Amino acid sequence: MDRLGLLATAYGQPNKHSSQFRNPFGGRPWMEQSGAAAAAPGAKGLKGIVAGGITGGIEICITFPTEYVKTQLQLDEKGATKQYNGIMDCVKKTVKTNGVLGLYRGLSVLLYGSIPKSAVRFGAFESLKGRLMDSNGQLSTSGKLLAGLGAGVAEAILAVTPMETVKVKFINDQRSGTPKYKGFFHGVGMIVRQEGLSGVYKGLTATILKQGSNQAIRFYVMETLKDMYKGDDPSKPVPKMMVGAFGAVAGAASVFGNTPIDVVKTRMQGLEAAKYKNTADCALQIWKNEGPMAFYKGTVPRLSRVCLDVAITFMIYDSFMDLFNKFWR
Repeated sequence: MDRLGLLATAYGQPNKHSSQFRNPFGGRPWMEQSGAAAAAPGAKGLKGIVAGGITGGIEICITFPTEYVKTQLQLDEKGATKQYNGIMDCVKKTVKTNGVLGLYRGLSVLLYGSIPKSAVRFGAFESLKGRLMDSNGQLSTSGKLLAGLGAGVAEAILAVTPMETVKVKFINDQRSGTPKYKGFFHGVGMIVRQEGLSGVYKGLTATILKQGSNQAIRFYVMETLKDMYKGDDPSKPVPKMMVGAFGAVAGAASVFGNTPIDVVKTRMQGLEAAKYKNTADCALQIWKNEGPMAFYKGTVPRLSRVCLDVAITFMIYDSFMDLFNKFWR
C-alpha cells in the first residue's frame, strides 16, 4: 500500500484502491498533477511580482532617453509653438540646453513608477495565466488576450496613470522658460496641492485603453511565438536571444496597434490638458486641428524604444523566473 493509502487507512478513510475512494482533486487535473497546485496561481503571481519589479528598474535605466524624446515630440504642436523638427533635432537641442543629463529629465519619476508597474503587470499576468490555463498548461487564444488585457488594466490603475501623469508634467515643465518643478517630491507635492489627488490621475480612461490593448497585444504575440517555437514539446526551453527577438516583434505590434491612444493619453496628461473636456474631446480636437497623422506623432522613437524595451524586459524577466524556479517552489 502506498503512502496515501496508509494515511487514508490511518484516518479511517477508504484508500485509493477502494471502489469508494473519491479523489479530492477530481475534476481539477492541474491539482492531480501537483498536490500543492492550489497555490500555484498565487505562487506564480508572487514570483511575477518580484521578478517584474526587478526587471522594471533595470529596463527603464537603459531605455529612458528614447521615452523622453518620444514624449517631447508628442507634446510638440504645430504652429508658432513648434520646437522640434524630428528626433535628432530634439536630441541636439536638449543636449545643447541641458546637457546629456537633460535626456534623463523625469527618470526618477519613471524609476519610482517602473518597479511597481512592472511588478503589477507580470504579477497580474502570471496569476491570470495560472487560472486560465487548460489541463495541459496551455493558454487558448482568448486566454492569452484576456490575461494580457487584465495585466494592462491592473497596471494602468495601480501604477501607470499616476506615474505617467507626473512624468509628462515634468517633461512638459522643462519646455517652459521658467521650470517650476525642482525635483520628484517637490513636483508631486505641487501637483497635488494645486490639483488635488486627481491631478495625478489625469487621462485614466486613455491610459486604461492604452495599457490594456498594449499588454493584450504584447503577451498574445509573445505567448503565441513561444508556442510556435516549442511546437509539440511544451517543456522545450526558449533561448533568451529568441525571447528577445519575440519581444521586439511583440513591441512593434503594440506600437502600430495603439500609438493613437498613446498620443491622446500624453495630451490628456500634459500641462495644457485643461483645454480638453475629456478623452473623446481631446481626440476630436487633434483630428480637427492637426489632422489624422498627428495620431502617429512619435511613432519612430516610440517604435525604437518599445522594441528595445519589450525585448530587454522579457529577456530579463524570463532569466529571473528561471532563476526563481530553481529554488522557489
